[in-house]
Amino acid sequence: MTALTPTGTSIVLEADGVRAELGTVAAVLRVLTVNGHHLVQPTPADEPPAMCNGAVLSPWPNRVRAGAWQFDGATQQLDITEPARGGSLHGLLQFTDYAVIEQSDAAVTLSATVFPQHGWPFLLDTWVRYELTPDGLTATHGVTNRADARAPYAIGTHPYLRVGDAAIAELELTVPASTYFDVDERLDPIDEVPVEGTGYDVRLPHRVGDLAFDTAFGQVEHADPSNGPTGARGDVAWLTAPDGSRTTLWQDLDWGYVQVFTTSIFPAGGGLIEAIAVEPMTAPPDALNSGQSLIWLEPGESWAGSWGLRYAGGNEGE
Repeated sequence: MTALTPTGTSIVLEADGVRAELGTVAAVLRVLTVNGHHLVQPTPADEPPAMCNGAVLSPWPNRVRAGAWQFDGATQQLDITEPARGGSLHGLLQFTDYAVIEQSDAAVTLSATVFPQHGWPFLLDTWVRYELTPDGLTATHGVTNRADARAPYAIGTHPYLRVGDAAIAELELTVPASTYFDVDERLDPIDEVPVEGTGYDVRLPHRVGDLAFDTAFGQVEHADPSNGPTGARGDVAWLTAPDGSRTTLWQDLDWGYVQVFTTSIFPAGGGLIEAIAVEPMTAPPDALNSGQSLIWLEPGESWAGSWGLRYAGGNEGE
């Protein structure tokens, strides 16, 4: 571990040409490279992450409509954290400093507690383990319900992806999902509808520069990279550069959703650039109200699940 930064204590993992830099605030993934090729948009050590870049979203990802939801017949009112849209965004740990539980050259485990607070009457112990792989990174998230009542839970993260130094607009995005979530003017979901015949059908590659997404996808196929039968996890989204190099997001089977956000105003290097977030999620937006794919934990019960990123070289075979 090294010095304290705006993202907390800086942590560096490095092994066999793979390097990750993390911060303890929001357990943020600041940098990930494979043989020098960037898989995520880096966050400098002396800056807070822009647009939630790399943050862990717990105990829910995305939005809760008006910050209000029902639990056992009682209305729960969360703090409004997105005033412009009147909702509660990205959980309760975005500005929490995680504790380092275990660390080696190639892996680190961080933990944080979600305490009872406005609209959230539960006590949860959470943790995340980042571990380098030969071609990228595996992130495993865990939670234990320390409350004396059952508690809902969902998890996501917010990486902005890159494929080395390739221009974001020239990348091609593929997400093998058969539905997307239509939203209102506040980006709260209205309905889950088929992608077929819409501008949200990216089951075949689409150029990122032609997309304008802030969109959650459902019924995500977990593809096997060898085209064989799907095991316990599979590929759910990938970006391909003109030279054939690729950054791939994979998820466990019970991570059934992916959020894609494209922007041309991502702050970097003193200016604004194009960027694309491809976000693994276990539940869709506003799941505390819909109940869709929520993980319900009985007192003392635990859950864990994983996602990851990997890089494959193109014409150079790197």
